[in-house]
Amino acid sequence: MPGAFPGMDPYLEHPAWWPGVHQGVITYAREALNAVLPPAYVADIGERVYLVHQDRSIYPDLKVREQPSAPREAASGTGGTAVAVADEPPWILTIESGEIREVFVEILTVEDESRVVAVIEVLSPANRAAGSEGRRLYLTKQQELLESRSHLIEIDLLRSGQHTVAVPEEALRREGRRRGARWDYLISLHRGGDGARYEVWPVLVRVRLPRIHVPLADNDPDVLLDLQAVFDRCYDTGAYARRLDYRRDPAEPLAGDDAEWAAALLRERGLRE
Repeated sequence: MPGAFPGMDPYLEHPAWWPGVHQGVITYAREALNAVLPPAYVADIGERVYLVHQDRSIYPDLKVREQPSAPREAASGTGGTAVAVADEPPWILTIESGEIREVFVEILTVEDESRVVAVIEVLSPANRAAGSEGRRLYLTKQQELLESRSHLIEIDLLRSGQHTVAVPEEALRREGRRRGARWDYLISLHRGGDGARYEVWPVLVRVRLPRIHVPLADNDPDVLLDLQAVFDRCYDTGAYARRLDYRRDPAEPLAGDDAEWAAALLRERGLRE
C-alpha cells in the first residue's frame, strides 16, 4: 500500500524509524535489481561494521582523605612508616563500545563475484553527523570507490546533518541557482572512471522518488531502479501506516509552504484533523 506522501515520507527520517527504513530500502532494492539484471550479474547485500565509543564519567561525591598517624616505634625500636596521602581521588571512566552495522547493495559479476561493478549506498544519520566515526569511515569508503572502476550510487533521503554525497555541495547549489531549482533529497551517480562527472537527481518532498540508471560493466546497457516502488514496498512491509502519528509534525519539521502542503495533504487523507 502506498504511503501518506507521494514520495519520501519525512516522518520516517526520525532516528527511531530510520534503521528499519534503511534496511528495508536496501533489501528491496536488491530484490528489484535481481529482477531486471542480465544473467551475468547479481545484486547482493554487503555490510560495513565499526565500533563507536561512548564514555561515561563517574566522579565521586564524597572525598575521603586519610591523614597520616603520628609515627610510632616498632617493637624493635626502629622508626615507623607514615601512611601515604591521596591528594585527590581519581576520575573513573567507563568506556562502552557499541557496534554499528551499515548495509549496502553491491552488483557483482556472476563469473567472478569478487568483481564489484557498482555499489548502492543509502545514507544514514551517522554518515551525515559532523565528526562521527560513521562519517569518517563512510567518506573513506566513498573516496576509495570514486578512485576505482566501480560505479557509486548514493541515495540520501535525509534532510538534517552535513552534505555527504560525493558531488560537491557548492557545485550543486550553483546548478540549482542556474536552474531555479531546490531539493529536499538527493540521489547521486558517479560512473567508475568518469572523473569529476556526476549524474544527480534532486528530489522534492512533494514528488515521487525517481527511476534511476544503474550502470553495469563493459558496454552492457544501464538497468533502471524504481526507487518509489522500492520505498513503497518498504513502507508497506514495515507497517508504518499504523505506526506513524501524522497528527503531529515530523521530528525534522518541514518549512514554509511545504509544511502547509503536508498538513493539507494529511487532512485530505484523513490522517490529521
